[in-house]
Order: sequence, then structure tokens, then C-alpha cells
Amino acid sequence: MSFLDKMKNEILIADGAIGTLLYSYGTDCCFEELNLSHPEDISKIHRAYIQAGADIIQTNTYAANYLKLQRYGLEDSVKEINSRAVKLARQAADTSTYILGTIGGSRGINPNKISMEEIKRSFREQLYCLLLEGVDGLLLETYYDLEEIETILEIARKETDLPIVAQISLQEPGITQDQTPVDEALKRLEVLGANVVGLNCRLGPHHMIASLEEVELPSKAFLSAYPNAGLPSFTDGKYHYEGSADYFRKSARSFRDQGIRLIGGCCGTTPEHIRAFSSVLKGAVPVTSKKVIYKKQRILAGSSSVKRIELPLQEIVKKRPSIIVELDPPRKLGTNRFFEGAKALKAAGIDALTLADNSLASPRISNSAIGHLVKTEIGMRPLVHITCRDRNVIGLQSHLMGLHTLGLHDILAITGDPARVGDFPGASSVFDVSSFELIEMIKQFNEGLSYSGKDLGQKGVFSVGAAFNPNVRSLEKAVKRMEKKISCGADYFITQPVYSEKLLLEIHEATKHISAPIYIGLMPLTGSRNAEFLHNEVPGIKISQDILDRMETLKGDPVQSKREGIAITKSLIEAAANLFNGIYLITPFMNYEMTVELAKYARIYNERLLRRKQHAEIIIK
Repeated sequence: MSFLDKMKNEILIADGAIGTLLYSYGTDCCFEELNLSHPEDISKIHRAYIQAGADIIQTNTYAANYLKLQRYGLEDSVKEINSRAVKLARQAADTSTYILGTIGGSRGINPNKISMEEIKRSFREQLYCLLLEGVDGLLLETYYDLEEIETILEIARKETDLPIVAQISLQEPGITQDQTPVDEALKRLEVLGANVVGLNCRLGPHHMIASLEEVELPSKAFLSAYPNAGLPSFTDGKYHYEGSADYFRKSARSFRDQGIRLIGGCCGTTPEHIRAFSSVLKGAVPVTSKKVIYKKQRILAGSSSVKRIELPLQEIVKKRPSIIVELDPPRKLGTNRFFEGAKALKAAGIDALTLADNSLASPRISNSAIGHLVKTEIGMRPLVHITCRDRNVIGLQSHLMGLHTLGLHDILAITGDPARVGDFPGASSVFDVSSFELIEMIKQFNEGLSYSGKDLGQKGVFSVGAAFNPNVRSLEKAVKRMEKKISCGADYFITQPVYSEKLLLEIHEATKHISAPIYIGLMPLTGSRNAEFLHNEVPGIKISQDILDRMETLKGDPVQSKREGIAITKSLIEAAANLFNGIYLITPFMNYEMTVELAKYARIYNERLLRRKQHAEIIIK
């Protein structure tokens, strides 16, 4: 009899975690490889769960696919590891035990890190290996990304008529990572052919039951639940779970009341947790109807309780020529020189002071602290840069919440230079997300939702700038990245420094179909050594040979070198102002006097340009 037939009239008990037990044995490597090197440990775990009352066990193949095994150099052992896993499960099982071939999810909080094509290739290989060994069904578990499980479920359903259990994991109770309500997500899996749909991992019994309260009983499929044993603790360098088996016993009836027909355990669970479920639910009559509790709407209706007074930068630059200036926060604790420059730049009439986020991976005073002082003490708009290098997704969200609280709403989202280029090359580069996902995260804050879908209580009012590097071999590819950033939510762009009027024309031609405004980056050179350094050592900056030669002729004369650097930039300002509304001046080495002069020049040139245009329109009329 198929286990699906048995579930029509009874609740079946599944096994619990395999990795947790292997970890408790002192193993901290590739758990799936142990099918080959330590088969007795795997068999021992299977037998322990069967003795605890499990009707269904899963193969030790959660991460036995090409994508995950290649981390250990085992990508060529996919077939061997999966085949041995099924045989070990079969040897441990008795005649009434069903065996599910397990395939785990690959995508996590950042789904774009792995392409769907890679996932499909890897999944097919593992799927065929398990089917060839004659499993009784498939268990697709721990899928945070709904697109991923829907894609691989469709593949699996076309390849086999065996029962399929499809389980998603939730970052937040009741809602998937892409903000799909759990009830809707499970219905979609049922439509795609899953015979059992449900939840596993991440949540303990309390939050999993709360999520299931919003789920209607499927019309054809059955419901499943594999909760974690609570949250993990970290003691003496090791993770462990403290959720007791007695707590699982107490929650068993609540799972039944939510319509669960297949119940097991995930991270932290042991045979004792499964024995606890079995002692209550073995032979219990399943429910055939339930009252669904619809929770309050998660996304707040109405407008934000924060009112943004000033126009966003993208609106300013659309209406008139705009000048912004970068002045890096100090490397040292003294701030006098920085604030002298900030005040002088405000007097020059700039629209915003942009503040880099530890540029070139070197530590500086926090740009959020400096930005707050720029706004409150000087009365100037700060544009705060955020890199993905220094903070994980927790830190990034906390940082955004802090900026919003301080009233710093103009953000430049960039990936950031890797740590190895800076003062501490041994430091860790985080890069949990790229600039694309960071832009999406900020825009999601504007909808009142955290990155995991949690209600933030109000909507954010951030405007999001993005970087555009035209100093590349293929300008066409750079523009494609712009288009992708726009699709993620970018409002406007600022470029890396440009040192060629010819390149300005090429940028204008390549981006004329782009509706988002562009601020052209211009940074005055301070001397020949500075020019050579930027050209040869700083990523994303290229200087024409003509300019390098001009600076070389003034080598040894710092005053004239700076004057020449300013003259070159003024020429570029004129060229840029005729093509773009936005000028982005970058202050070199705290030489704010240079950018003050250039900002004044750009403002005066823009005013003259505007008068000429108005005069020309009068003549035409």
C-alpha cells in the first residue's frame, strides 16, 4: 500500500534530523559523504528513528547534488553518494517503512547568487540517481525561494509518478521570502502536482503551528510539518538545540488540529522528539475540516507616518541642473577640516554632500554619524553611501533603519571594493547581497517590509542612487547593468570619474533611452603621481593618455599641477553640462578648495547655459 493511501485514514510519523545527530557525534564536514566513509553511522540513525516510531524515513541526501558537493571537491561523486544513501536506508528499514529520496533547496536569502539553469541541471542529476535506486517517493525540503521549488517540482512531476512531498521554509511566520502568504504558496505547489505540501525548518512548533492556522486543508494533497527543535544555542564553539521532546509531545495535538497528516522533525530534533510525536499521534484520527484563522494584513495600508519635506535628488535633477560633491569622512578622529569643507561647499550652492562608506576598504568615521551632523548642524543634504562589503543582511537592515530614524533618506547603494584592496587585506568581505539586492532591500523598506517580509510598522521614504561605471571595455554591458538596477528600483545614477570628452559623448549616446537621471562623476587631478595611481591602480578609473602627458609635464610643481587638474575638470564640466543635468564632483584627498571652485564654476556655467537656451527659444518663437 502506498503511504498516500495510508494517509487517507491516519497520521504518519516521519523521521527527524540526520545532520544534527551526525554533528553531535563530532562530525563537522560533508554529512552526505559519510554514506561512503561511515555508512554504519547513517544506518544507526535510520534504525533509531524507525525504533522511535517513524513510518517514513528520508535518505541522507539533502545536499548530495553537484552545486553543494563541489564545495568539498565531491562533485563527481553525486551518483555514488545518492545510490549508497538509498541502499543504507533500505537496509535499515523494515517491511512497513517507506523511504523518501531527499533533495534540499539551494537558494537562500539571496536567490540571485545561483542561476535557475544551474539549479535545474544539478537537480536533474540527483533526481535520476534517486529514482534509479527505487525510492518510495521524493521529499523536497527547505526551499526558501518559491520560484526554485516550483521549478524543480515541475521537473520532478514530469519524470515520475511517485508521491512527492514538497515543503517550503519561512523566514517569517505565515509568509514566504517573496511575501507570498503561506496558504497561497502551498496551493500553488498542490496545483503543480505535489501530493503532500507543508513546512519544514527555520520555525519551531509555536510559529509553525501559527503559520498553519492560516492554511486551508488542500483539496487533493495532504499537509505536512517538520518543525525545528526551537532556536539553536552556541556554547563553547558548538551549536546545540535545547527544545525538549516533552514540548513536542505537548504540541502534537495542535499539529493534528491544523490538519497535518505527515509529521516529522528538522534541525535539532532527535529520535526522542519523534518518539514524542509518535506517542500522541500514532493511530490518531486525522481531522477532515478546520477553521482557518486569517491574520491581520501584514503590509500597512495608507501612507508613511514619516513625511519627506525635501524633493528627492532624482526629482531635482530632472527639473534643473544639479551639482553634488563627495567629501569623504575623515580617516582620523579630528573633524575640523571636514566640516570646514562641508560649510564651504554649502556656500558654493551644491545640492548634496555625498559621503562614501569606507572607500577603498579603509576605515573612516561612520558616514551615518557624519551625515547626521551635516544635516543638523550645517543644514545640508547628505547622500549616504552603503556598501555590501562590511555588513551582513542583519547589519544592512539595522543600518537602514538607523538612517531612516536619523532622517537620512538619500542613499547610494553600491557593492563596494573588496577588503583585500584596503588597509586590512585579511579582513572579511561579507557580500551577503550585491548592489542589486541592496537596492531591492531599500525599496522593500519603502513598502514597509523588511528583507524577510516582516512588517516594519511604517513605510520608508528612501530615494536610491546606484553606481554606473562607464570606464569599461563594453559600455553596452555597463548599460545593461544600469537597466537591471532600474528594474530593481534604482531612481538615479552617479558615475565613476570620467576623464574624456569623447567618453562623455559615448555615455550620452548609449544611455539616451534611460529615463533615470545620471550624475556624471568628475574628480580633479592633483598631480602626475595621482593621475598615474588612479589610472593604474584604482578599479573603475581610466585616464586618457593626453591628460596623463599634460600632468607629467608639470611633475614637481604641485601648485601648477592642481591648477591644471582644475582646468581639465572645468573643460569636462562644460562638456558634461551640455549633455547631462547632473554633475558629481569628487574631492581628492580633502582638497575641498578644488571642488568648491569647481562647484561654483559649474553653477555659473549652468546658469549661462540656461540663459542661452532660453534666448534661443525666444528667437525661435
